Amino acid sequence: MSNKTIKVALAGAGAFGIKHLDGIKNIDGVEVVSLVGRELAKTQEVADKYGIKHVTTELADSLALPEVDAVILCTPTQMHAAQAIECLKAGKHVQVEIPLADSLKDAQAVADLQKQTGLVAMCGHTRRFNPSHQWVHKKIAAGEFNIQQMDVQTYFFRRTNMNALGQARSWTDHLLWHHAAHTVDLFAYQAGSPIVKANAVQGPIHPELGIAMDMSIQLKAANGAICTLSLSFNNDGPLGTFFRYIGDTGTYIARYDDLVNGKEEKIDVSKVDVSMNGIELQDREFFAAIREGREPNSSVAQVLPCYQVLHDLEQQLQA
Repeated sequence: MSNKTIKVALAGAGAFGIKHLDGIKNIDGVEVVSLVGRELAKTQEVADKYGIKHVTTELADSLALPEVDAVILCTPTQMHAAQAIECLKAGKHVQVEIPLADSLKDAQAVADLQKQTGLVAMCGHTRRFNPSHQWVHKKIAAGEFNIQQMDVQTYFFRRTNMNALGQARSWTDHLLWHHAAHTVDLFAYQAGSPIVKANAVQGPIHPELGIAMDMSIQLKAANGAICTLSLSFNNDGPLGTFFRYIGDTGTYIARYDDLVNGKEEKIDVSKVDVSMNGIELQDREFFAAIREGREPNSSVAQVLPCYQVLHDLEQQLQA
C-alpha cells in the first residue's frame, strides 16, 4: 500500500464521526469515499460538506465498493463488534471507536477474526494518543517516572439521552463499557503492567435509561500501581475526564490536551507529536499501520485485556 491513496468508508456521521472527518482532512494520502448514516438526508448533508461522493444508510453498501480499503466505525456501541466482524469478513481494515464491544464474548470474537485475517483492526482508545498522556508515557518509558496511583474522574451531566453535540441520541451510553474502558486501558498501558485486581460499586439504576448513573472502580496492577476511578452522569459541573498521575518523581494532572504538574504549572505538550488532536493522531496510527503492514498501537489484540477487566467488573456488579 506504500504510496497509493488509502480509501476509507466512515460509518456513523454523528458527533464523533465528524471529529474523525476533521482529523482526516489533515492527513495526506487518505480519502473518505463513502459515508454511512442512519438518516439519509442528514448523512448527505455531512457528505456534501466534506466532499464525500457515496452516501448510504447500509454499511454493506460501502463494504461492497471494491475501492474501499478501510473502514472507521463511529456507530452506536451495541453495533461495534458485529460491524467490525462484517468489515474484516469483507477484507477491509477496520478502526472501531471505543468501546470495541459491550461484552467480552463479542470483543474476543473480533480479536479471533483479526488473527485469522491478518488485517489491521484497531480500537479508538484515544487516551493512548492524546499528547498529554503521551508525554507521561514517554517519561515512564525513559525510566524517569513510575505511577503509584492514578486518580481519575469521568464526569458528565446527562440525565437525558444526549450526544456530545447536545442532540437526542438513539442509543444508551454506558459508564462501564464505554467511559470506564478509557481509563482501564490507559492505566494498564501507562503502568506497563497488567491489571490483577478490580473492584466496582454502582449507584441506583435510572428508571428510564436503565443504567447506573454513578460508579466507582478500584484497580491494581501487577507492579503494585493502583487506580481509583469515579464516574458520574449526575455531575452538574465541568464535564469530561480529569486524570491525576501520582508518581515517585512528581504529580501530573491531564485535562484533555492540557497537562500541568501538581502545583498547576503548565507543561508544554505541543511538541510531543505532529498534532494536538488525539483523534487525528489515532487515525494517523491506523493509516500508518495499514501502509507499513504492522500492528497498530491500540490494536484489538492489545486492548482485549481491558474488556476482560470490564467483564469481571460487570459480573461483580450483577452479583
